[in-house]
Amino acid sequence: MIHDWNKLTQMTGGEPVIIERVRSEGSGIAVEGAFRLPPLAELTYEDQVFVAAFVKCHGSIKQMEKYFGISYPTVKNRLNKIGERLDFVEVDISDEPVEPESDVPKRAEVLDRLEKGEITPDVAVQLLRKGK
Repeated sequence: MIHDWNKLTQMTGGEPVIIERVRSEGSGIAVEGAFRLPPLAELTYEDQVFVAAFVKCHGSIKQMEKYFGISYPTVKNRLNKIGERLDFVEVDISDEPVEPESDVPKRAEVLDRLEKGEITPDVAVQLLRKGK
């Protein structure tokens, strides 16, 4: 069993990985097929650490500057580069307020339906993109 994620990301060399067997430690149930890693897991180990630190800092760039000893522009550039690799979520960062459309499902509804297994991840992505 691999416990060192850094070794795993080094081994893959940034190439996409297909998982062919997944087993739950608790139940021992295994599922076989072709599964892609989640986009966050496809980041380098260093970028995963950076994202985790950013979340733990509650998105504070000032705290990231102190924690990593780097400048504000360096934090922003690194976040932008990581964000380019995470295209599964599109965010409108314009200053204009976004008016919700009545026929567009809300993000929470889509995620709730996905969690309940009512829709597939592909359908969830389509619905979330429709609402952007």
